Amino acid sequence: MISETDVKRILVQKFKFDAIKIKKLDNFVKNLLIFNKKRNLIAKSTEKRVWDRHILDSAQLIKFVDPKNCTGLADLGSGGGFPGIILAVYYQHYNFHVKLYEKSPIKSAFLSNISKILGLKCKIICSNVNSEKIDSNYIFCRAFRKLPYILNISRENCVKKHKIIIMKGKSAQEEIKNTSQMKNYEYRLENSITDNDSKIIILNAE
Repeated sequence: MISETDVKRILVQKFKFDAIKIKKLDNFVKNLLIFNKKRNLIAKSTEKRVWDRHILDSAQLIKFVDPKNCTGLADLGSGGGFPGIILAVYYQHYNFHVKLYEKSPIKSAFLSNISKILGLKCKIICSNVNSEKIDSNYIFCRAFRKLPYILNISRENCVKKHKIIIMKGKSAQEEIKNTSQMKNYEYRLENSITDNDSKIIILNAE
């Protein structure tokens, strides 16, 4: 477990979060934990580890984005805002939008409210992602669905050329092996900085 102080140090030193962004994250965590007492946005067992288990885990994805070639970021199944809200905080002053797709009305309401509280430039889409055309060229999936489902969305709903960043647990290699469509994609695996067993799949779709 990494302490809140150490996570903030990593965010500042490694990922260049400034004091204003750290303050927004503090505000986000405060509101998240209050809301979580009534509704499950995150597992109760991870509340004490929210800074490393959720904030840092999401923030590490920044290193896979090239902002100069980004037309927008999409977070599929955003839940409590991971990684979407973290990305929206970080890229607030960039010339592209962060879109959070979350079909649960309760979770979407929380995301809409917290984005207003934090003054974020992001759009919340309360809809089944299968019914949406996704025009962002960076797609993020954290605790979302199995690979075949994600690849189907990539093929049917997304702009022609895009990159998908998928966070997976220790079953990542097995899931790739059992997904026949993967042979049609160029991809690589990266290690998560928050969990030695977890992997991040970086996948290019043409």
